[in-house]
Amino acid sequence: MTSDSRNSRPGRGHSGPARPPKKRAAEWLLGRDVMTSPGAAAESAAGDPGRSVKLRLVLLSFLMLFVELALIRWLGANIVYLSYYSNFVLLGSFLGIGIGFLRARSRVNLFGWTPVALALLTAFVLRFPVQISHTSGTQLIFFGALKTTGLPTWLMLPVIFLAVAAVMAMIGEGVARTFVRFKPLDAYRLDIAGSIIGIAAFSALSFFNAKPMAWGIITAVALLVLYGTRIGIIQLAALASLAGLLTANSLISHDLWSPYYRITVGATTRAQTIPILVNGIPHQAITTAARRPAIFYLPYRQAPRDPLNNVLVVGAGTGNDVAGALRMGAKHIDAVEIDPMIYKLGTRLNSDRPYRSPRVSVHINDGRAFLSQTKKKYDLILFALPDSLTLVAGQSSLRLESYLFTLQAIESARAHLVPGSGVFAMYNFYRTTWLKDRLANTLDIAFGHAPCASSVSRHQQQLSVLTVSVNPAAVHCVSRWRRPSGVLPPSTDDHPFVYLASNTIPSFYLLTLGLIMLASLVLVRTASGPYRKMTGFVDLFFMGAAFLLLETKSVVQFALLFGTTWFVNALVFAGVLLAVLAAVETSRRVVIRRPGLLYGGLLAALAIAWVVPQESLLALGVVPRFALAVLIAFAPIFLANLVFTQRFRDVGDSTVAFAANLLGAMVGGVIEYLSLITGYRALLIVVAGLYGLAFLTGRRKLSAAKAASEAPAAPATRSASTAAT
Repeated sequence: MTSDSRNSRPGRGHSGPARPPKKRAAEWLLGRDVMTSPGAAAESAAGDPGRSVKLRLVLLSFLMLFVELALIRWLGANIVYLSYYSNFVLLGSFLGIGIGFLRARSRVNLFGWTPVALALLTAFVLRFPVQISHTSGTQLIFFGALKTTGLPTWLMLPVIFLAVAAVMAMIGEGVARTFVRFKPLDAYRLDIAGSIIGIAAFSALSFFNAKPMAWGIITAVALLVLYGTRIGIIQLAALASLAGLLTANSLISHDLWSPYYRITVGATTRAQTIPILVNGIPHQAITTAARRPAIFYLPYRQAPRDPLNNVLVVGAGTGNDVAGALRMGAKHIDAVEIDPMIYKLGTRLNSDRPYRSPRVSVHINDGRAFLSQTKKKYDLILFALPDSLTLVAGQSSLRLESYLFTLQAIESARAHLVPGSGVFAMYNFYRTTWLKDRLANTLDIAFGHAPCASSVSRHQQQLSVLTVSVNPAAVHCVSRWRRPSGVLPPSTDDHPFVYLASNTIPSFYLLTLGLIMLASLVLVRTASGPYRKMTGFVDLFFMGAAFLLLETKSVVQFALLFGTTWFVNALVFAGVLLAVLAAVETSRRVVIRRPGLLYGGLLAALAIAWVVPQESLLALGVVPRFALAVLIAFAPIFLANLVFTQRFRDVGDSTVAFAANLLGAMVGGVIEYLSLITGYRALLIVVAGLYGLAFLTGRRKLSAAKAASEAPAAPATRSASTAAT
C-alpha cells in the first residue's frame, strides 16, 4: 500500500543503467515520485490491480475529501472574508481536483509536493489571519471584529483561492494516477467509499470538538502511509511542519473548536463581563442578570400580565437571556442553543448558573427545527440575539439562522403562543435601519398589526427590541413601529436571505465570481494542456454542474426541515454519497439500453420536487417528514447518478471524463448564486435545463452505447488491451 509502482522502484540486482548521483540526491531530498512519474500513470485498467492498490485509492480519496473539509472549516475560522463568500473554498477545491485529474498521465508528478503546499498554506494563514472591523454593506450585511487585521480583500482572496486550488490539484493528481488503473466504475466506487470514510471521520472529530492539530496529524499520517519508502527528506520535513504548526497553534492558543466556530474566551472586563469571540468576532458577553441593561427586560415590562408559565428562548447562548427570564419569574424555560460548546461555556462561566436551574430544559438544536418539532404553547417566545456569524455549509449561502427570520418561521412562532395572551419578542444589533424595518414588517404581516419598537445606543450601535402579540391589548407599547416608504418585504423559506437588501447578486460577488472563472480558464489550460481533450465529455460537464445544484438544493431542504445543525449537514452529505454508491452498484450490474428513459425518470423526479413545496412537509410528524424528504430529495440524486454512471462506465479516458465532470461542478457552484435572485426552488428548473443539455450533447454517445449493448458478442476472446480500450 505504500507504493503503487513496484516496477519503477530500482531494487537489488536491477539490470538497468545506474542513476546519476545528482538524480539520486534529488530523489533523496524530494522523493522518488516527484522526480520520476510512477509507472502507474501509464498502466491500463485491463487487469485486477490488486488489493493493495484498491486500498491505496480508498485512502487517497479519503485524504482528498478530508483535506477539503478541513480547509473549508479551518480557513473560514481564520479568514473572516470566507464566512461571507459561501462556497469560495469549495470552488477552488473543484478546480484543483479537476486539474489534478487532467494531469493523471503527465510526466511530472505533483502529488509529492502536497506536504510542501499544505505547510506553506498553513504558515501563511497563521501569519496573516484576517479580521475586518464592523462593516455593513449596502447590498449585504457583514458582521465584523473590533479591529481590522491581515491583508486586504483584493489580495487575500486570490491568494487563498489559488493556494486551495494548488493543494487540491496535487492531491487530486495523486488520486487520478491510481484512479486510471481501474475500470471507470470500479475506480468511482472506491473513490466514493473513501469519501464516505472521510465524511465519517471529519464528523466524528466535529462531535468531539477536535482542534486543528487532529486534522493536521491525520493528514500527515495518511500522506506518510501513501508515500511509504519513496518519501524524501523535504517531504518529511514538510509533514512535520504541517503537523507541528497546527499542534503548536492548538496547544498555545486557548481557542476552543465547536462544530461551527473557533471560540475565544476573553478576560473578564472592568464591567465584570466575560467576552466570547467566534472566529475573531465579538459574539456574546457573559454577565449577571442584575447587570444587564434595562432594555433586555422590555418585553416583560410591556406585558406585565403575562403569567410566564412557559417561556421559549431561542439563541440561549451562554445563558444571559435564560437568567433574565428566571429573574423575571418564568416558571419553566425551554432554552434552545445550536452550539454545544457555547452552552458548555455558559454552564461553566455564567455566575447566575441558569442552566443548572430545575426550571430550565436545554435543547441543543436549531431554533426553527425546535419550533417544528414541539407541540407546546408558550406565554413568551424570545428570539435573543440569534446571529450566527457563519454559514451552514461550504456550498450554500445560508447562515445558521437564515430560516429563523422568514415569514413562515414567524408564523410558526405565532402558532406556538398561548391564545389571547402569548407574546413574541426579538432583539439584536440590527446594524442598519432597513434590516430592522424588514423584520418589523415581517412581524406586522404575520401578526396582523405593527409591533412595539424600541432602540437604545450601545457600543456605538443601535440595540433594537420588537415586541408583538396576536392580541394587541396584551402588549403595552411605548412606541409602535411605523411603516416607512420602500420597506423591504419579508424573507421567505424559498428566499431566506434576510441580510440581502434586494433580490440580486451583490456586485462584489459578481466581480469575484468573474475573476474565478477567468482564473480557472487560464489555470486549466496552463496546467493540463488544450481544452480539446475534454470536448468528448461535454455532457459530463453539464452533469457535474447540474449535480452540484441538486446537492445544494438537498442541503438547504434538509436544513429547513430538520435544522441547520452540523449533524444534519453531515447526514445529508453522507446520504448523497450513499445514493451515488447505490447508483454505481446498480450500473456495475445492470446495463440500461435506453438511457433516454433514465433522463425521463430524472425529469419526472425533478417535477415532483417542484410540485411539492418543501415547507408543506413541516406540517407532518418527524418520521413521515423524514421519509418523504428522503424520497423527494434523493430520488433525483439516485437517478442523476444512474445517468452519470451508465455514461461513465464505458468512457475511453476515465480521468479526463471525471475532470470534465468536476469542472462542471465548479461552474455549478458559481450558478448557485442565482438563488440570491430566484430563490432555491427555481434551481430545479436550472438543473432540468442542464440535464437537458447533457442529453442533447451526449446523444451520439448514448446511441453508440445502445448499439454496442445490442450487438452480439464476438466469439473470439478479446485481448486485455482491447478490453481496456
